[in-house]
Amino acid sequence: MGEHYFSQNPGAASRPGAVDLVLPDLHLRLETDRGTFSPDRVDLGTRILLETAPPPPDRGALLDLGCGYGPIALTLAKRSPQASVFGIDINERALELARCNASAAQLDNVRFSLADEIDPALTFEAIWSNPPIRIGKPALHTLLLTWLPRLSPTGRAHLVVQKHLGSDSLQRWLTDQGFPTERIASRSAYRVLAVTKGPSR
Repeated sequence: MGEHYFSQNPGAASRPGAVDLVLPDLHLRLETDRGTFSPDRVDLGTRILLETAPPPPDRGALLDLGCGYGPIALTLAKRSPQASVFGIDINERALELARCNASAAQLDNVRFSLADEIDPALTFEAIWSNPPIRIGKPALHTLLLTWLPRLSPTGRAHLVVQKHLGSDSLQRWLTDQGFPTERIASRSAYRVLAVTKGPSR
């Protein structure tokens, strides 16, 4: 692949599309485009995360790490209307789509932005992510070690990772880094991992 969805300004020519996110408790029509993650359908891993993770906290700040065009953040915003939801990504095209999707869904408790636009003092009651595994292990580890420490003392992260892309080794690595991690679901070769802050964090 010459260019990835994790480019800041994708060079792929625009080809707008739309996908439907249908879950037992909601239905969202999402605008998509080339140069974003999974533009032709909601990614299976994302769907498994949204179908199997426990309900998000009903208040506080919630984070979608690597939000793309917004399916996870918008689901969090819909399920927790009293919470403040933040979606961050490096991809400017994806962020603009996510903002449009939030507006279309009339969800005003969600904000999409670049990472450096988030208040550095903000802590999160939940972090949900279908993390960009293909950026490579060093970059992925840096990303996770940047944001997981910003969980509140009672906060929890939920990550969905394919088994063949290293979910089991990631689970071990996170625990070794002081973030106790357990597998809470396994489906279609995807693992959903729940991550907490250890006492030393």
